[in-house]
Amino acid sequence: MKNAFDNISHEMSTLTTQRYSTSFSLGIKMLSREIQKPIYAIYGFVRFADEIVDSFHDYDKTALLEDFRHQTYLAIDQGISLNPILNSFQWAVNRYNIPRELIETFLESMKMDLDKQAYDEELYKKYILGSAEVVGLMCLKVFVAGDEEEYLRLKPAAMSLGSAFQKINFLRDLNADYKSLGRVYFPGIDMNEFNSRVKHDIEKDIEADFHAGYLGILKLPKKARFGVYLAYIYYYKLFAKIKKTPARVILNERIRIPNNRKVGLLLASYVRHNLNLL
Repeated sequence: MKNAFDNISHEMSTLTTQRYSTSFSLGIKMLSREIQKPIYAIYGFVRFADEIVDSFHDYDKTALLEDFRHQTYLAIDQGISLNPILNSFQWAVNRYNIPRELIETFLESMKMDLDKQAYDEELYKKYILGSAEVVGLMCLKVFVAGDEEEYLRLKPAAMSLGSAFQKINFLRDLNADYKSLGRVYFPGIDMNEFNSRVKHDIEKDIEADFHAGYLGILKLPKKARFGVYLAYIYYYKLFAKIKKTPARVILNERIRIPNNRKVGLLLASYVRHNLNLL
C-alpha cells in the first residue's frame, strides 16, 4: 500500500505546481517523463514553504516554518511523511542525493521573509542564493542524475538562471511585495524614488544573469533542455514586457503574460528546439 500513498503524494506535488504556476507546469511537462516527478516534488516543497511566509498572516508563521523545517528533515531521515508534499520531496532528495546544504540555505531565505526589512547588498545576495539559486541546483541534481562532474560544470549557469528568474519576480511583484508584505528586495532602493534609471540598472544586472543561464541551457542533457528552455523563454518574454513598461506603471501593476500567449511561446519554442535553433 506504500506505493499507493507515494503515488498520491506525487500527484499532490503535481497538482500544487499546476494550481500555482502555469508557466512552470508547462516547462515541467516538456521535460523527459522520467524526470518530471522529482521536479514536481521540488516545486511543491518550495511552493509550500513560500506560502507559509507569504500568506498565513493570521497564524504564527515563525512556528509554522520551524515545524515545516523539522518535518522536512524528519521525512528525509525516515524516508516517509504523512504530509504528501514532504513525502514526495523526501523521495526526490533521497533518490537524487540532493544535499541538505541546499535545503537549509533555501529554508534560511524563507526565514528572512518573516521580517519586514529593506535589503542591503549582502542580504540581497544571500536571499537570491537561498530563494532561487539553490532551487536551480536541486533541479540540476535531478537533471544530471548523479554525474557530479557534470553538476559542477553546469552549477554556475544554473545559479545564474535561477537568479534571473527571481529578480524578474521581484520587478513583477514590486508593488505587492512593498504594499502588502512590506518588503523591498532590491538593495538601496527608496520606493518613493523608483524611476527609469533605477529600473534600467536592475535590468542590466538581470541581462547578465540571463546570458550566463542561457549558455548553460545549451549544455544541459537532452532530457532536460527543452523544458528549461521553455521556462527561460517565458521569463525572457516577461522581462521584455517589463522593460517596455514605465517605472511608474511597474509600481502600480503586476505585469503578466496571458495564458494563451504562453501556449504560443510553447509552440514556437518547440519548433526552434526541434530545428536545433536554440
